Amino acid sequence: MQESDELLAIRAAELYYEEDKTQDEIGQLLMLTRWKVGRLLAQAKDRGYIRIEIVHPRARRPVLERRLRDELGLEDAVVVSAAGVSRPEEVQTRTAQAAADYLASLRPAPRVLGVSWGRTISEVAADLRPGWASGVSVVQLNGGVSFNRFAGTAAAAASMIAQKGGGSATLLPSPAILEHVETKRAIETDRVVAGVLDLAANADVSLFSAGSADHGSVHIDSGYLTAGDLDALVAGGAVGDVVGRYLDAEGRIVDTSLDERTIGVTLDRLRSAPRTIAVIAGRAKHPVAAAVVRSGICRILVTDEETALHLLDGSASADPSATTGRTPE
Repeated sequence: MQESDELLAIRAAELYYEEDKTQDEIGQLLMLTRWKVGRLLAQAKDRGYIRIEIVHPRARRPVLERRLRDELGLEDAVVVSAAGVSRPEEVQTRTAQAAADYLASLRPAPRVLGVSWGRTISEVAADLRPGWASGVSVVQLNGGVSFNRFAGTAAAAASMIAQKGGGSATLLPSPAILEHVETKRAIETDRVVAGVLDLAANADVSLFSAGSADHGSVHIDSGYLTAGDLDALVAGGAVGDVVGRYLDAEGRIVDTSLDERTIGVTLDRLRSAPRTIAVIAGRAKHPVAAAVVRSGICRILVTDEETALHLLDGSASADPSATTGRTPE
């Protein structure tokens, strides 16, 4: 592009995007044909002179979503915008809203929905609109907690999702982690518990989040693990947990003895499930998000744009190409 055309393209873009002039009006002002104005606008966009962001909390990043599908082999992806975010908590909120919207948009709606628990899934449950499904059966994927400083987890999340979906919740009447493997094996042989585990393992859609491997873990809050236990897991390569199972960067179980005392579906079962939706957002969860995607634990990822960029490029900076703007007429 010659310098004269470059300057014309910038001026045409200013008139079109900032002053809301039509292409005919721009042509009259610059003494150009409408066709020439359209070409200049397209060139300005192609050369990156224009960057326009949609800042609504429910705005998405379709370019990043396509890259996640194409480059990482995901069945689908939802990436929420970080535009206008002033606090890290807002990223979590937007991602939970997007997950609720995605779940409600599934057609056909799930008949049996397996759900994990935690702060993220609790937010998804709260954001779901009443009537999102009709007669859905919701089942817990993993054992719950007996004590937690944060309300609205475990049974409450599953029950809320079921209630809003006009269905019923099947809860897993067991702690997440047992002290002795013999106790865990005995509980799994109980008829009721075995029935719940079988239902969870055969859910047609599974919805879960992931926890980062730090001292803010709900497993520490609930008393299942001590800070020292978690430090040992990290020393062994743990990057986080999915359904209570701690995994390394390649998606492998870090501590088999701990895993043997954990109640719920296994990571291998999630990998073979027909449709798995992971809801993971925030910089602290970049390592576990990468492990989940890399090892095929999820088929569908709902995340924020910084996490998406980390997965694709190892970058934490915003991607200008992921923005969308007004398309020339």
